[in-house]
Amino acid sequence: MTQSMKRLEVLAVFCMTLMAGASCAEKAANSTDVTQSPFGIGSCHSNNWGADPNTRWIPQMTAIGVMSHRTCNTGWSEVEPQEGKWTFTNFDAQMNYLESQHIAFGGIFNGTPKWNTKDKGGTLPVNNLAGWSKYVSEVVKHAKGRIKYWEVWNEPPNGTGRDQTAADYAKIVMAAYDAAKAADPDCKVGIAAKSVAINYLAQAIKAGAKGHFDYVTLHPYEVAGCTITLPGSEMVYLQIAGTLRKMLAAQDPAKANCPIIFTELGFAAGGKYSTTIGTFSAPDVQAQAVVKFYTMGIAQGINCIQWFEAMDGDSGPMGLMTGKGEKRPGYAALAQMIKYFGQHPTYLGWLLLNDKHYGFVFQSANGTVLSTWAATSASDNVDFGQPVKIVNPSNGDVSEAASYTLSIAPILIDGVPDKLVQQAKANKAKPFTWGGDYTGAKSVSVTMGEKNVEKGLHTKSADSIAKDVLAYGGSARSGGVPGGNVFMVDPNFLSYDTVPIEISVVVRRNEANDPAKLTLTYESTSGYKKAEPYEVPDNKEWHNAKWKIDDAQFVSMWAYNFTLNSGKYFVQSVSVTRLDK
Repeated sequence: MTQSMKRLEVLAVFCMTLMAGASCAEKAANSTDVTQSPFGIGSCHSNNWGADPNTRWIPQMTAIGVMSHRTCNTGWSEVEPQEGKWTFTNFDAQMNYLESQHIAFGGIFNGTPKWNTKDKGGTLPVNNLAGWSKYVSEVVKHAKGRIKYWEVWNEPPNGTGRDQTAADYAKIVMAAYDAAKAADPDCKVGIAAKSVAINYLAQAIKAGAKGHFDYVTLHPYEVAGCTITLPGSEMVYLQIAGTLRKMLAAQDPAKANCPIIFTELGFAAGGKYSTTIGTFSAPDVQAQAVVKFYTMGIAQGINCIQWFEAMDGDSGPMGLMTGKGEKRPGYAALAQMIKYFGQHPTYLGWLLLNDKHYGFVFQSANGTVLSTWAATSASDNVDFGQPVKIVNPSNGDVSEAASYTLSIAPILIDGVPDKLVQQAKANKAKPFTWGGDYTGAKSVSVTMGEKNVEKGLHTKSADSIAKDVLAYGGSARSGGVPGGNVFMVDPNFLSYDTVPIEISVVVRRNEANDPAKLTLTYESTSGYKKAEPYEVPDNKEWHNAKWKIDDAQFVSMWAYNFTLNSGKYFVQSVSVTRLDK
């Protein structure tokens, strides 16, 4: 029996003793709240089509304290396989099982049944909104009091028609919201988007979805993954909630502080999706991702992260367990996170150990805990000022020391020295930094060479491979270097706001003077967009390619803000200047 269930029973007895019916009703309602703890879980279809596959992994999740599951199998085809014929047998069995395991679960409005010939399969059912609304009404009515949180579609624009737009998605959001609220006024309806497609959400809200949602869901695989594959790029992930709330404040102010749920987020433990870093094998890297994703998600105010997924299924080795139920280090890492953070951790603030390594401090029911790791692939010794308990999240081992050699593998400090707690609290209201605070800067830049000099503008390759790509006496970087042409702007400098900017690149042709064309692709209000190319004149001198842009909208949907094409050229420096300052 989970600790949460024990608390429920104790509280139930207390309520009965005092005849406090209202308090009991309130606690009972919390059992349907998937945001009651930030530590959630999810599953692919093959492990979640009903109660039977759930039995293979749900008990292992509740055993370590997981309190919420993303969704039951509530697709349109599942409950209305034939028009007007409703089938809830499988749905009921799954809800009954999950309730028996004392885990909260949500639902999702998704899919187009084969009989709905008004719409092609795999498209938003905009041509049959009456049928869509009926489906939503029936499934919400049937699950009233048992499912509170309902997503509208799975990570749009994925799973939508080729020509369907955010305005089409807005139509099904509005119809779903009205139908769901009519069936159960207390339910919550979530608007969704793939990855960190905040501009897509903005378009849907402006197209009519304003006021027709209670929470927002995202699946930031790519952005979160940068914190694993590109050590030191934590800021790209840490800015998601801030950028999203900035958009909501502009487009739907009443929803600016609504809950945010990552209904899918994970990292592969092997196979074609895996990444090996340093001396760590892929399963260990997945465990690192568990700690980093939850730590920074909670720190930025994400209400719940539903890890994808519990057990390997039809999406490759994404599970905390293999398809045979063998537990990976990621499973142990999640168990340790819940053990030391508790179900309801309070974020106290952040600090920089040795002035460069992020540390995040939380208050749990049992004391304070610090989650930290090295900002680069190089290790660094940190002095905590006094002996502390050091927890290895991958296996739960605990040691005690006054100093520790940090690596990219995170550790937890159980019982944080007061000096560090006070530093974290003092920083809580300050913006997260990335090599400095560029909140009020007029421009940001990166200069290439033996070492990158990054001042608010960062490349995907960073300085880890700069020594391999020197040219012209160490003053430039080749235009063909993987990652060297991918740029990320400090979110404190510019995120979401569409203001006039100028992107400038100091460039020349290669030593052979081969013809070269520079093409800029940037995040705009309509997604990634190409600007007019720049023909590099020659290699006799450095040339300044400039683009003035008035429709940029940097939200880091794919973790980057703009790119330059690979080519036969060398880059000396790149800068972004705000023209409104």
